[in-house]
Amino acid sequence: MLTRSDQTVEDCLDVLDDIAPLNLQHIGFKDVGVTPEQLHELHRRIKATGATSYMEVVSTTPAAALRSAQIARDLGVDRLLGGTAVDEILGILAGSSVAYLPFPGRPFDHPTKLGGTAQQIEDDTRAFRAKGCAGVDLLAYRATEADPIELVKAARRASDGILLVAGAVKNAAQIRALADAGADSFTVGSAALDGSFAPRRGSLRSQLQAVLDATR
Repeated sequence: MLTRSDQTVEDCLDVLDDIAPLNLQHIGFKDVGVTPEQLHELHRRIKATGATSYMEVVSTTPAAALRSAQIARDLGVDRLLGGTAVDEILGILAGSSVAYLPFPGRPFDHPTKLGGTAQQIEDDTRAFRAKGCAGVDLLAYRATEADPIELVKAARRASDGILLVAGAVKNAAQIRALADAGADSFTVGSAALDGSFAPRRGSLRSQLQAVLDATR
């Protein structure tokens, strides 16, 4: 994710150019931090690389989240992440090729935290899948009431859909734990951009290579 502290970084286009040699297959951004015009250009360039594109909704009001869903449809992103107005967002995306992965549980604040028990996560995930969602965007490591890995296991029990874990993924041990618990994808943004994922490596490309290495 070309993001830090739940916002798309202002120099996202330059960052995208810098990491191009890695040939990343999954690249995303948030719906806040840059102008709509920059988002359009960013998405165009991501798709030009052949990568799957992601946009995560972190807008803090229902009306803003719905506007963001419309932007995602207009952009033609491959996967829209986040948001809680599931029925309304599915309505906006109807007839498009955008796959939707909403937030289970009770996201709040900015940067986003996650309230909710493992049972609530399981119930929400099952309900979202029944509505036609492709999966869920689980803020496991932002949890305030439950163990992150227990939340991942609960979501996996409820659905065979995409189980993406977003937020505060910052080291290889977490990535291994997520895979063992049943997650099939995750996002990394701040930990790579601020150099904390692999503290002894200097460049962003080196940070992202360390992330890739951790998935093998």
